[in-house]
Amino acid sequence: MSDIIIGIDLGTTNSEVAVVEEGRVRLIPVDGNPILPSVVGIADDGALLVGQSARNQYILAPERTIRSVKRRMGEDTVIEMGAQRYSPQEISALILGRLKRAAESDLGQPVSKAVITVPAYFSDAQRQATRDAGQLAGLEVVRIINEPTAAALAYEVDHHEPKTILVYDLGGGTFDVSVVRLAKEVTEVLSSHGNNQLGGDDFDGRILDHLVAHLKEQGTDPSANRVAMARLTRAAETAKIALSDAPYVRIDEEYLLEHQGKPVNLSLELSRDDYEAMIAPYIDETMDAVHTALEGAGLGIDDLSEVLLVGGATRTPLIQQRLEELLRMQPRSEVDPDLCVASGAAIQAAVIGGQRVSRVLVDVTPYTFGTSALGELNGDYYPFVYVPLIRKNTPIPVTKSEAFSTIEDGQPAIDVRVYQGEDPDALNNTEIGAFRIEGLSDAPAGNVIVTTFSLDVNGILKVTSREKSTGLEQRIVIDNATARFEQDTMAAARARIGALIDGDFSTEPNEDRDNVGESVGASAERRDGVQATALIEKAERLMEAANAEDREDLVNLIETLRDAVAAHDDVAIHEAMDGLSDLIFYLES
Repeated sequence: MSDIIIGIDLGTTNSEVAVVEEGRVRLIPVDGNPILPSVVGIADDGALLVGQSARNQYILAPERTIRSVKRRMGEDTVIEMGAQRYSPQEISALILGRLKRAAESDLGQPVSKAVITVPAYFSDAQRQATRDAGQLAGLEVVRIINEPTAAALAYEVDHHEPKTILVYDLGGGTFDVSVVRLAKEVTEVLSSHGNNQLGGDDFDGRILDHLVAHLKEQGTDPSANRVAMARLTRAAETAKIALSDAPYVRIDEEYLLEHQGKPVNLSLELSRDDYEAMIAPYIDETMDAVHTALEGAGLGIDDLSEVLLVGGATRTPLIQQRLEELLRMQPRSEVDPDLCVASGAAIQAAVIGGQRVSRVLVDVTPYTFGTSALGELNGDYYPFVYVPLIRKNTPIPVTKSEAFSTIEDGQPAIDVRVYQGEDPDALNNTEIGAFRIEGLSDAPAGNVIVTTFSLDVNGILKVTSREKSTGLEQRIVIDNATARFEQDTMAAARARIGALIDGDFSTEPNEDRDNVGESVGASAERRDGVQATALIEKAERLMEAANAEDREDLVNLIETLRDAVAAHDDVAIHEAMDGLSDLIFYLES
C-alpha cells in the first residue's frame, strides 16, 4: 500500500486535515467534525483534552488549558499547563497528533507524512518549530507551504493562465492579506501584511462587551462569574454566526446567575447594523492592510485578477461589501473559507505524491437572486433598486435574510418581487416571481419586514417575507431557479449560433448518416473542424470582456474542443461545441 500524504492546516483557532482520493479533495472528520479547535488542556482527572473538549473547559479552567499556541511558535519559551511546563512545539504536536490519529482511523492505514501550512509572514524559526512539532507527532513534514498559496491552490488547482490573486484571510485569532502570483508551474507570495492579534474572536468580544453592559444596566455584573461568562461567550459567538445570514438575532440565556437570591435571565435582540457598527474599526484596519499589501507588491487594484476569502470570519457580510467597494470585484468564497487552506495543503500533498488532482467541486448558484426596494440609484431615489440576497457563486444550499421597512404610516400591504440578475436596476434583471403581503399592522413608517431567500441544491428557491412585529407571513416557491435554459430556449440558441457560422449544432442522431460513404464522412469531419475553429475564434473574441470566472470557463471549453478535434473524436467534438455554444450564448445575452 502506497504512502498517503495528508494536508494539514495548523491554525491559531482551528485546525483541519484533508486528503486527496481519486483526484478529489476530502476533509477528514475529527470527532465527527471537519474542524478541530486548536486547544489543548488537562482535565480534572489528569486526562489529556484536545479540541472541542479542551475548548469547553477553557473559561472554567484557563490554568489547565492552552489556546492560540501558534502565536508562540518559534519562541524560546515554556508554557504552563496545569502542573507541567511545555514548549510551543510540544503543544502543537498534541494537536497534530490528534489530526494524525483521526486520519489513520478514517483511512484505515498508518499515516506518516504530511504537508503543513503556515502564515506567509512566518520566520525561518517559526517554520522550523512547525517542522519540529510535526516530527514530535510522528509525522515527516514533506513540505511547509504558505497559507495563501494553499488557498490559491484550492481555488485554482487547474488554472491555465497567470493570475494575480489577493487572499484575504481572517480567522478566529489572526488576520493577514497576501498578494499571490499564480503561474502554471510556480505560485509565489509577492507580499503579505496583517495582524496576528486580530480575528473573529475579537468580534465575539465586542458582542460579549455589549451583553455584559446590558446586564450591568439591569443591576448585575457577571464579570466575576466564570460559568456565566462562559455561557455569554458562547452566546456571543452563536449570535455572530447567525448575523452572517440574518438581519436580527435573539439572545436568550435563562438563569444565567443569581443576584440577591433571585435568578438573572438575559433576553435581548441584536441587529446586524448594531453588530457591524461594533466591529467597524476592526474592518477598517483590515482594509488598510489590503492597501499595504498591494503597495508591498508594487501593484494596483486593476492588477488583481481575483479576491479569495479565507477564514470563517469572512462570512461577515460587511467584509464582503467593503472588499467589493474597495477592489471593484466580488470576492470569491465558494470553497468553504474554514476549509480551503487544508484543501490546498492536501492538493500540494497529492502533487508531491504524483497524483493528478481535479479542482475542488462545490455546488454554487450561477446567478444572483434578490428583490427590489426604494433606494438611491445614480444619485436619485428610485423604487426598483436591486437588493441582492444570494450572490452569484454562493455555495448551495444557502439561506439569506434581509430587513426592509415600510415607507408610509399605516401601510397595509407590500409587494415582493423576486429577480435574477446582476444589474443594480431591478427592472433590467429577470423577474422570476412575485407575491403580496396584505393585512400589515397599523404601524408608523419603518415597520420591519424580514425577507428570506432559501436556495437548495435542486435549484428550488423559496422566498418568505414576514412582518417582524406580528409574524404575518407570505411565501413563494420557484422551481428550477438556477436552470440557465429551458429546452426550447436551448434549441433556439443552438440554431442562432449555428446560423452565424453556417453549421448545425444539433446533437440529435441522424439515421441516414450511418449509411453514407467514407468521402461524406471525411467531408463531415472537415466541416466539424471548420465549425470548431470558427467557434473558438468567436469565444476568444469574448475573452477580454468576460469576468474572471467566465473567462476561465471559456479557456477550459476551448482547450477541450481543441483536444477533441486533434483526437478526431466526433462525439467529443459535438459535446465540446455544445458546451462552448451554450456559454457564448449566455455571455452574449
